[in-house]
Amino acid sequence: MLSSLALSLSYFLVISTNAFAAPQTGTAAGQSIPLVRRVQPVRTVTDWGAWAKGEREALTVKYGGTLAKRSTGTNLITNQNADSSYFGSLAIGTPPVSFNVILDTGSSDLWVADESCVIGCSQIQVFNDQASSTFKNLSQPFQIQYGSGAASGSLVEDVVQMAGFSVPNQVFGAVTRVTSGLLNAPVSGLLGLAWQSIASSGHTPFWETLVTSGAWTDPVMAFQLTRFVNATTVNSEEPGGSFTMGFVNNSLYTGDIDWQNVQSPPTYWILPMTSLTVQGNSITTSSSTSLSAIDTGTTLVGGPSSVIQSIYQQIPGSAPGSGNWQGYWTYPCSTQVNMAISFGGPSWPVAPADFRLTSLSSSQCIGAFFELSTGGSAPSWIVGDTFLKNVYSVFRYNPASVGFAALSDTAVAMNGVDAPPPSATIGSISASATAGGERNAAPLSWGIVWIPLTFAVAFVVGAAWM
Repeated sequence: MLSSLALSLSYFLVISTNAFAAPQTGTAAGQSIPLVRRVQPVRTVTDWGAWAKGEREALTVKYGGTLAKRSTGTNLITNQNADSSYFGSLAIGTPPVSFNVILDTGSSDLWVADESCVIGCSQIQVFNDQASSTFKNLSQPFQIQYGSGAASGSLVEDVVQMAGFSVPNQVFGAVTRVTSGLLNAPVSGLLGLAWQSIASSGHTPFWETLVTSGAWTDPVMAFQLTRFVNATTVNSEEPGGSFTMGFVNNSLYTGDIDWQNVQSPPTYWILPMTSLTVQGNSITTSSSTSLSAIDTGTTLVGGPSSVIQSIYQQIPGSAPGSGNWQGYWTYPCSTQVNMAISFGGPSWPVAPADFRLTSLSSSQCIGAFFELSTGGSAPSWIVGDTFLKNVYSVFRYNPASVGFAALSDTAVAMNGVDAPPPSATIGSISASATAGGERNAAPLSWGIVWIPLTFAVAFVVGAAWM
């Protein structure tokens, strides 16, 4: 609606134009003056969102309300062992002590190795509960099962900080037994970023406490992951990209974010895989085998045997692997494999460098897509970092959805960059939230048939199957 000042000004300009013009002759009585409406620029959804937010906040302040303190945070992450896993840092206790943890959207529990750990915890930072004045032992057992191993110990409670956020009463697992190879120094544990409904502990995940309390400016967390798998020289730790909470980093993506709603009620971040193309050929996927868990804690992409076989049938010279490579496929290293996946929106390409897991010889390579048999109500596909390195991925609380966008030139330029990895830091707290109550712990009813990888480079299957 035009303000009275704007209307008065418009009226004055119309009158004054005629008042100071040269004398007119032959002007017909009752002459009308045409009013031309200025064409307004088209607003995007983002524009409308920014306007709506500003309008709400302005009126809140105008009429005596108060705005909840909200904030954003960034955690620079580390690429471990040439894209095998990605970890960030958080701090636990009073005074705070930093720990490196795998960032895993395929599970919902936080756990770290305890000082009393007896299996699978050598040469890593461990949690000393006696050194924290805010520590609380809940005297409850904790156990979680992953596709590549398990961890067990006790549930405890303490202050947990990350990227400027703090939860003073976060429940997590202090583990004393870890499957060999599940933790690789300097990683001390894992931060689950899926929903409370699948938490083995039954307690609210760190991220969910923050978002439900209004600590985040926007109800989103996002990932940009780097690629080093095809770099000439790779260290065990390289710059891994970024993990943001409460906002999306506009400099790391281009174009629009394509949002797709996850299954309701949300458990894992599950989307249907609607199309799959290899070498320009479409691969048939049925609705019964299309559900896909978007999982930052998994290195590769696993799917139904029939579809995986169809993928490699489009690649001349491919053959099923044997021994430790059973379920994997070989193909000629001279072949550049072009693949793209859609989850209901645009078709997102997977770089040939990411499709190639490793080489067995100068002529034979192993593909990063492998045959996976899941059990119970588990999704048929586990879509890990092989795909996620190719997009900017956003996980939204409300409405529950996953968004993908094309990486910007700034993000792509970080691939293979010669730079030191980030170091763990403990910064100031910009927002704090209190964790809620416990729900019934999730039963470990999902199963995944997998074969341990016993060769030199370890690959992670990070989803925690119920």
